[in-house]
Amino acid sequence: MTEALIHTTAENSGDTVAASGAQQPAPAAVPGSAAGALSEAGIQDAVHAIADRSRQAARRMSMANRAWKDRALRAVGAALQESTQAILAANAKDVAAGKANGTSAALLDRLTLTEARIAGLVAALENLANLPDPVGNVVRGQTLPNGLRLRQVNVPMGVVAAIYEARPNVTVDIAGLALKSGNAVILRGGSAAEATNGVLVRVLREALESVGLPADAVQTVDQYGRAGANALMRARGRVDVLIPRGGRDLIQTVVNNSAVPVIETGEGNVHIFIDESAGEDMAVEILLNAKTQRPSVCNTVETLLVHSGSTVFPAVATALAKAGVRLHVDERIRAALPASIESSPATDQDWGTEYMDLDLAVAMVDSLDEAVKHIRTWTTGHTEAILTNNLANAERFIAEVDSAAVIVNASTRFTDGGELGLGAEVGISTQKLHARGPMGLTELTTTKWIVQGEGQVRG
Repeated sequence: MTEALIHTTAENSGDTVAASGAQQPAPAAVPGSAAGALSEAGIQDAVHAIADRSRQAARRMSMANRAWKDRALRAVGAALQESTQAILAANAKDVAAGKANGTSAALLDRLTLTEARIAGLVAALENLANLPDPVGNVVRGQTLPNGLRLRQVNVPMGVVAAIYEARPNVTVDIAGLALKSGNAVILRGGSAAEATNGVLVRVLREALESVGLPADAVQTVDQYGRAGANALMRARGRVDVLIPRGGRDLIQTVVNNSAVPVIETGEGNVHIFIDESAGEDMAVEILLNAKTQRPSVCNTVETLLVHSGSTVFPAVATALAKAGVRLHVDERIRAALPASIESSPATDQDWGTEYMDLDLAVAMVDSLDEAVKHIRTWTTGHTEAILTNNLANAERFIAEVDSAAVIVNASTRFTDGGELGLGAEVGISTQKLHARGPMGLTELTTTKWIVQGEGQVRG
């Protein structure tokens, strides 16, 4: 293959890197027992070596044009399809081990791959290939009075690391987004999905090599266990950004211990507020979708707030109970429930819990102000929704609720990179830096200032 791995935009270096002429670094190890044979210092050296190979791969990826990256994404998709049975066999081992270890139903659901879910990953890769390349996009520009021409353009982050748990689909999502945005990625997928991720990383690396891109654009440190994750968090200068994705404990561990800059993704204590003007049919359909379609994910509703003037709650509660949802309610909601529906008293712990299961905390409020106050007290900043036929209430809710996603008259399950047209997502950022909400391609880039002159000097 003779096509040059080079963008034609002026912000790239003048080096031309041909796929056929570049020496491939040694491939990274796949998950195994490497951690047991090495000291902590040895593991740190091994992880640093992986990061150094990633940096070399990132330099080549940063110069890859869109056609080449899209070809790689489609090659990965085809390889996943061809390897479906091998992936499912490895996943079955992980799921069986999870059941034997008492893993919760919610985590088992996240861990499990099916033919349909693999097909969904392939479709997401195709969607990514069809999206514009964010690299080289001009954010802003101008010509100064002294004649200097300025442009601020999107460029790849470089080496992106991700630490996540029991989510083998994330392996493909993050790798696909990293590749399309011109980055290299280092993955730590956790012991619960080690067999599945081992196959997925192998498939990804072989697909990259098949189109002449560096296999080391996708690497893993799973083989080094928790010590490998700790070394990855300390690899400042070798890793450009670290993204944790998982439960509160994992995220806080990374945020509090990482020397590498972190983009914090958050848990989803998600709220829906039914105001007094909301219609019954819409409320029932949205609550069923938001709670029961896939309870184990972060955009599932966990708390329902009902205006005391609403008449739709009995129908909503009946539909939820019929679907198997367990209600944790305050005293006023208990009084409003049909007699046939069982419930348990809600406590402060319920208002702050991301159940990730068929449980729902329910409270009654007397006003929009009271609903917003409750959300501000207990939110994790992920997603909040209002169901209303009152435009003024909708506008107030949008203005006064400070979360990464605010939804009017739709399911909270739409807070998802694929659903919002991003192709896929690295995670849902709940912080307020450059990335907030579903993190897609643009969120895996940073910017570079290009200043072009004709001999100007500063006076």
